[in-house]
Amino acid sequence: MKFYFLLPNLVSEKFTMLKQKLLLSVFILVNAVSSNAQLATPSAEEIMKEAFSTAVKENKKVFIMFHASWCVWCHRMDNSMNDTACKKYFDDNYVIRHLVVDETDDKKNLENPGAVELRKKYYGDGQGIPFWLVFDKDGKLLFDSKMRNNGEGPEKGANTGCPANEREVAFFINILEKTSSLTAGQAEMIRKRFRENDK
Repeated sequence: MKFYFLLPNLVSEKFTMLKQKLLLSVFILVNAVSSNAQLATPSAEEIMKEAFSTAVKENKKVFIMFHASWCVWCHRMDNSMNDTACKKYFDDNYVIRHLVVDETDDKKNLENPGAVELRKKYYGDGQGIPFWLVFDKDGKLLFDSKMRNNGEGPEKGANTGCPANEREVAFFINILEKTSSLTAGQAEMIRKRFRENDK
Protein backbone atom coordinates (compact mmCIF):
# COMPACT_ATOMS: atom_id res chain seq x y z
CA MET A 1 0.00 0.00 0.00
CA LYS A 2 2.81 2.37 0.72
CA PHE A 3 3.91 2.30 -2.89
CA TYR A 4 0.54 3.51 -4.11
CA PHE A 5 0.78 6.58 -1.91
CA LEU A 6 4.30 7.35 -3.20
CA LEU A 7 3.41 7.03 -6.87
CA PRO A 8 1.51 10.34 -7.15
CA ASN A 9 4.31 12.11 -5.26
CA LEU A 10 6.98 10.63 -7.56
CA VAL A 11 5.02 11.63 -10.67
CA SER A 12 4.53 15.13 -9.27
CA GLU A 13 8.24 15.49 -8.38
CA LYS A 14 9.37 14.25 -11.81
CA PHE A 15 6.94 16.63 -13.50
CA THR A 16 8.25 19.54 -11.39
CA MET A 17 11.85 18.62 -12.23
CA LEU A 18 10.97 18.35 -15.92
CA LYS A 19 9.32 21.79 -15.81
CA GLN A 20 12.41 23.25 -14.12
CA LYS A 21 14.73 21.72 -16.71
CA LEU A 22 12.52 22.99 -19.53
CA LEU A 23 12.43 26.50 -18.07
CA LEU A 24 16.20 26.47 -17.59
CA SER A 25 16.71 25.34 -21.20
CA VAL A 26 14.43 28.09 -22.49
CA PHE A 27 16.27 30.66 -20.35
CA ILE A 28 19.67 29.52 -21.68
CA LEU A 29 18.40 29.55 -25.28
CA VAL A 30 16.93 33.06 -24.94
CA ASN A 31 20.18 34.36 -23.45
CA ALA A 32 22.25 32.74 -26.20
CA VAL A 33 20.08 34.23 -28.94
CA SER A 34 20.08 37.71 -27.38
CA SER A 35 23.85 37.56 -26.83
CA ASN A 36 24.40 36.68 -30.49
CA ALA A 37 22.07 39.47 -31.56
CA GLN A 38 24.06 41.95 -29.47
CA LEU A 39 27.33 40.74 -30.95
CA ALA A 40 26.19 40.84 -34.57
CA THR A 41 28.62 42.84 -36.69
CA PRO A 42 26.87 45.81 -38.30
CA SER A 43 26.68 45.84 -42.06
CA ALA A 44 28.53 48.32 -44.23
CA GLU A 45 25.15 49.76 -45.23
CA GLU A 46 24.21 50.37 -41.58
CA ILE A 47 27.55 52.03 -40.83
CA MET A 48 27.33 54.24 -43.92
CA LYS A 49 23.75 55.25 -43.15
CA GLU A 50 24.68 56.22 -39.59
CA ALA A 51 27.78 58.10 -40.79
CA PHE A 52 25.83 60.19 -43.32
CA SER A 53 23.08 60.89 -40.79
CA THR A 54 25.69 62.17 -38.32
CA ALA A 55 27.46 64.16 -41.05
CA VAL A 56 24.23 65.95 -41.97
CA LYS A 57 23.55 66.83 -38.32
CA GLU A 58 27.12 68.00 -37.69
CA ASN A 59 27.81 69.48 -41.16
CA LYS A 60 30.91 67.33 -41.74
CA LYS A 61 32.41 65.15 -44.44
CA VAL A 62 32.52 61.36 -44.07
CA PHE A 63 35.85 59.55 -43.96
CA ILE A 64 35.55 55.79 -44.46
CA MET A 65 38.55 53.56 -43.87
CA PHE A 66 38.68 49.92 -44.93
CA HIS A 67 40.94 48.08 -42.49
CA ALA A 68 41.64 44.81 -40.64
CA SER A 69 42.84 43.91 -37.16
CA TRP A 70 46.15 42.50 -38.44
CA CYS A 71 46.97 45.50 -40.67
CA VAL A 72 49.99 47.41 -39.31
CA TRP A 73 49.50 50.32 -41.73
CA CYS A 74 45.83 50.58 -40.72
CA HIS A 75 46.90 50.96 -37.10
CA ARG A 76 49.48 53.57 -38.12
CA MET A 77 46.76 55.52 -39.93
CA ASP A 78 44.49 55.37 -36.88
CA ASN A 79 47.33 56.32 -34.54
CA SER A 80 48.26 59.27 -36.74
CA MET A 81 44.69 60.56 -37.01
CA ASN A 82 44.16 60.10 -33.26
CA ASP A 83 47.45 61.68 -32.23
CA THR A 84 46.82 64.63 -29.91
CA ALA A 85 48.38 66.94 -32.51
CA CYS A 86 45.82 65.91 -35.17
CA LYS A 87 42.75 64.46 -33.44
CA LYS A 88 40.80 67.69 -32.93
CA TYR A 89 41.17 68.63 -36.59
CA PHE A 90 39.88 65.25 -37.80
CA ASP A 91 37.07 65.12 -35.23
CA ASP A 92 35.94 68.67 -36.09
CA ASN A 93 35.80 68.06 -39.84
CA TYR A 94 35.00 64.39 -40.48
CA VAL A 95 32.72 61.60 -39.35
CA ILE A 96 35.26 58.78 -39.36
CA ARG A 97 34.08 55.19 -39.64
CA HIS A 98 35.88 51.90 -40.23
CA LEU A 99 34.78 48.98 -42.38
CA VAL A 100 36.50 45.68 -41.63
CA VAL A 101 37.66 43.58 -44.60
CA ASP A 102 40.28 40.93 -45.37
CA GLU A 103 40.38 39.41 -41.90
CA THR A 104 42.17 36.14 -41.17
CA ASP A 105 40.04 33.00 -41.15
CA ASP A 106 39.77 32.95 -37.35
CA LYS A 107 38.47 36.56 -37.29
CA LYS A 108 36.09 36.58 -40.27
CA ASN A 109 33.27 37.36 -37.82
CA LEU A 110 34.75 40.87 -37.45
CA GLU A 111 34.14 41.72 -41.11
CA ASN A 112 31.26 44.06 -41.87
CA PRO A 113 28.84 42.39 -44.27
CA GLY A 114 28.84 44.28 -47.57
CA ALA A 115 32.18 46.02 -46.96
CA VAL A 116 34.08 44.00 -49.58
CA GLU A 117 31.42 44.82 -52.17
CA LEU A 118 31.49 48.51 -51.24
CA ARG A 119 35.27 48.62 -51.58
CA LYS A 120 34.97 46.96 -55.00
CA LYS A 121 32.32 49.49 -56.06
CA TYR A 122 34.89 52.25 -55.48
CA TYR A 123 37.72 50.37 -57.23
CA GLY A 124 39.54 49.58 -54.00
CA ASP A 125 39.73 45.81 -54.36
CA GLY A 126 43.26 44.61 -54.99
CA GLN A 127 44.63 47.91 -53.65
CA GLY A 128 45.64 46.81 -50.16
CA ILE A 129 44.55 48.42 -46.92
CA PRO A 130 44.00 50.87 -45.49
CA PHE A 131 41.93 52.07 -48.39
CA TRP A 132 39.92 55.19 -47.65
CA LEU A 133 37.15 57.29 -49.15
CA VAL A 134 35.97 60.84 -48.46
CA PHE A 135 32.31 61.69 -49.09
CA ASP A 136 30.28 64.84 -48.69
CA LYS A 137 27.44 64.68 -46.18
CA ASP A 138 24.98 63.74 -48.93
CA GLY A 139 26.92 60.63 -49.97
CA LYS A 140 28.76 61.96 -53.01
CA LEU A 141 32.28 60.53 -53.30
CA LEU A 142 34.78 63.38 -53.29
CA PHE A 143 38.15 61.58 -53.08
CA ASP A 144 39.73 58.22 -52.47
CA SER A 145 43.20 57.15 -51.40
CA LYS A 146 44.51 56.48 -54.91
CA MET A 147 47.04 58.76 -56.58
CA ARG A 148 46.42 58.99 -60.31
CA ASN A 149 48.04 60.53 -63.34
CA ASN A 150 46.10 63.33 -65.04
CA GLY A 151 43.16 62.02 -67.00
CA GLU A 152 43.03 58.60 -65.32
CA GLY A 153 39.62 57.35 -64.24
CA PRO A 154 38.54 55.96 -60.85
CA GLU A 155 39.60 52.41 -61.75
CA LYS A 156 43.22 53.56 -62.15
CA GLY A 157 45.80 54.75 -59.64
CA ALA A 158 47.84 53.40 -56.76
CA ASN A 159 46.59 53.31 -53.18
CA THR A 160 48.51 55.57 -50.79
CA GLY A 161 47.13 53.63 -47.82
CA CYS A 162 48.51 55.33 -44.74
CA PRO A 163 50.43 58.32 -46.11
CA ALA A 164 54.07 58.19 -45.08
CA ASN A 165 56.51 59.44 -47.72
CA GLU A 166 56.60 63.09 -48.78
CA ARG A 167 54.55 62.57 -51.95
CA GLU A 168 51.84 60.54 -50.19
CA VAL A 169 51.54 63.03 -47.33
CA ALA A 170 51.33 65.97 -49.77
CA PHE A 171 48.56 64.10 -51.66
CA PHE A 172 46.69 63.48 -48.39
CA ILE A 173 46.99 67.09 -47.23
CA ASN A 174 45.76 68.29 -50.63
CA ILE A 175 42.60 66.21 -50.14
CA LEU A 176 42.16 67.53 -46.60
CA GLU A 177 42.50 71.12 -47.90
CA LYS A 178 39.81 70.46 -50.52
CA THR A 179 37.38 68.85 -48.07
CA SER A 180 37.77 71.08 -45.00
CA SER A 181 39.01 74.44 -43.82
CA LEU A 182 42.54 73.23 -43.09
CA THR A 183 44.84 75.97 -41.80
CA ALA A 184 48.55 76.15 -42.61
CA GLY A 185 49.34 75.29 -38.99
CA GLN A 186 47.10 72.23 -39.04
CA ALA A 187 48.56 71.11 -42.36
CA GLU A 188 52.06 71.32 -40.93
CA MET A 189 51.09 69.34 -37.81
CA ILE A 190 49.50 66.65 -39.98
CA ARG A 191 52.49 66.62 -42.33
CA LYS A 192 54.92 66.12 -39.43
CA ARG A 193 52.84 63.42 -37.79
CA PHE A 194 52.23 61.39 -40.94
CA ARG A 195 55.87 61.67 -42.03
CA GLU A 196 56.74 59.79 -38.82
CA ASN A 197 55.16 56.74 -40.48
CA ASP A 198 58.04 56.70 -42.98
CA LYS A 199 60.64 55.86 -40.32
